Amino acid sequence: MAGHRRQLPFDFAHDPDYGADAYIEAPCNRAAFAWIARWPDWTGRGLAVHGPAGCGKTHLASIWQARAAAAALSPAELSPDRVPALLGGARAALIDAADAPALDADGERALMHLYNLLAERDGHLLVLARTAPARWPIALADLRSRLAALPAVRIDAPDDELLQRLLVKLFADRQLEAAPEAVSWLLPRMPRSFAAARKLAAELDRRALAGGRRITAALAREALVELPAPDEGEEN
Repeated sequence: MAGHRRQLPFDFAHDPDYGADAYIEAPCNRAAFAWIARWPDWTGRGLAVHGPAGCGKTHLASIWQARAAAAALSPAELSPDRVPALLGGARAALIDAADAPALDADGERALMHLYNLLAERDGHLLVLARTAPARWPIALADLRSRLAALPAVRIDAPDDELLQRLLVKLFADRQLEAAPEAVSWLLPRMPRSFAAARKLAAELDRRALAGGRRITAALAREALVELPAPDEGEEN
């Protein structure tokens, strides 16, 4: 009889649910969620949402993008001559990872051009970043003053209740079923960050597939020991 054959851990794509109903509201993110829900009744031309990697900024931006029909831009593609084409006919735009890396002179001029175009259209700009715009090293004075004037709301580190709900959601996104004791074991021992929760879900998914195993406290222990260090480019 053939022995047990180890299953290869194919990296199947999984689709996170970025809908408004799937957002996990908690004290650490309630202010940011309220701002997104309040749109288009914003005071001023936009909003800055800042916080650590993996804290849910991208999920919030996805909710807002769907509501505002916003153009999604990255700092790397910003140049003054490309802004009109990138924006198209939209009256709203979002920029993810807006502070990493710092904008060069062309990027600053492009962002200023984007801001002015949106103002002409009575539109809005949403920027996502690790830090508040007031702390960015912006050389262009007009842009620096406009960004600093944006309402800035921070998403703080999660508490145990939010981490537990986030882990359950991340497992569900990957169509994984975890034993309750696995989550209970992880909570007091895992790093207190959204990014760590996402890495743990990915590592547990890989190990469960490779070994044909359920997600138990024992498997959670193995995954936590081997948890990779955070990357600079993690999802916002």
